[in-house]
Amino acid sequence: MSHYDVVILGAGAAGMMAAIAAGERGRRVLLVDHASHVGEKIRISGGGRCNFTNINATTALGRERFLSANPRFALSALSRFTPEMFIALVRRHGIAFHEKTLGQLFCDGPATQINTMLLGEMRRAGVSLALDTTIGDVSKAETGFAVTLSSGLVTAESLIVATGGKSIPKMGASGLGYQLAAQFGLRLTDTRPALVPLTFETGALEKLKPLSGIAVPARVGHGKTKFEEALLFTHRGLSGPAILQISSYWREGDAIAIDLLPGKDVPALLQAARRETPKSQLQTVLGNLLPKKLAQLLAEELSLPGMIGDFSDKKLNQVAAHLSAWTQKPVGSEGYRTAEVTLGGVDTRDLDARTMAARDVPGLYFVGEVVDVTGWLGGYNFQWAWASGKAAGEAA
Repeated sequence: MSHYDVVILGAGAAGMMAAIAAGERGRRVLLVDHASHVGEKIRISGGGRCNFTNINATTALGRERFLSANPRFALSALSRFTPEMFIALVRRHGIAFHEKTLGQLFCDGPATQINTMLLGEMRRAGVSLALDTTIGDVSKAETGFAVTLSSGLVTAESLIVATGGKSIPKMGASGLGYQLAAQFGLRLTDTRPALVPLTFETGALEKLKPLSGIAVPARVGHGKTKFEEALLFTHRGLSGPAILQISSYWREGDAIAIDLLPGKDVPALLQAARRETPKSQLQTVLGNLLPKKLAQLLAEELSLPGMIGDFSDKKLNQVAAHLSAWTQKPVGSEGYRTAEVTLGGVDTRDLDARTMAARDVPGLYFVGEVVDVTGWLGGYNFQWAWASGKAAGEAA
């Protein structure tokens, strides 16, 4: 049996950051993961380039971009470990990066550079790493906690749970973190797939099928929440950044409204077409504004025959309204299989916002995706992982 000061379950972004922070304090740290490599989500994120943070994550606007039953919970950790601090670490390791859009920072090279950087920092901090290691029973012990691993029994004063959520099960994601929270008496909020493509029933899908593979800029809304980014038609429904973002807010039975020409004065464009090409059919006019197959579908939905030159202002406004608030009703999502994150998790009422410690279980901490804090697409969830991991590692 081996004893450590801190055992950390899960060698993802939050777990590695916690390990580094604890190790730098001179703590004897063991980081455990069932996978054969660290940071599997880091490796595949951002199309293999790792969108490792968002420079807006701790601005006044950025702080509103974290979903939770208590949206203010994340502010303490985020304010103490900012995007600038992680960027400084990236620069120190000579990793080239760029801003893609909306404050999203990506590596110029492969995402594995971030894993290599974190591995180097863990080595420097004296962290022990146990990969290809299955986690069995976890229980309270005289010295803190006892964890049965496939390699044997270990004990620790502090236990940090960084096992992530249920998203992307093919990479080994499971509900272990939620099970441990329940075992130690912490409450859980409802969990669901987030940042995930939305799907449609067969009839609607048949209509949208010819559009599969087409991408358009769009503003997608659910209630008062709107995202203006790319929208992608797929053989299952809708995807693309705008859809992934709205999926965190959408619920079964709800409709979403899609502005297919965001930022454009659609009535003015239609009036110009009436004036300049009066003999054109509506489908032709729409085909000059949108991809041809999408224009055909919209024209069929509107079912307004005749030449655009004969359209009244009322008819033009009807067309404009259809293009600006094209309403669709998904029936579901692609689920955890393709979801980038899990919405919900360990109830923040049972955690200390400054240290990520369980309020009623001394020595127990929860960090990263397993907690009920979910960021927007675009580096927000990694920044939460770095910040919450750092907070726990400095306390455990």
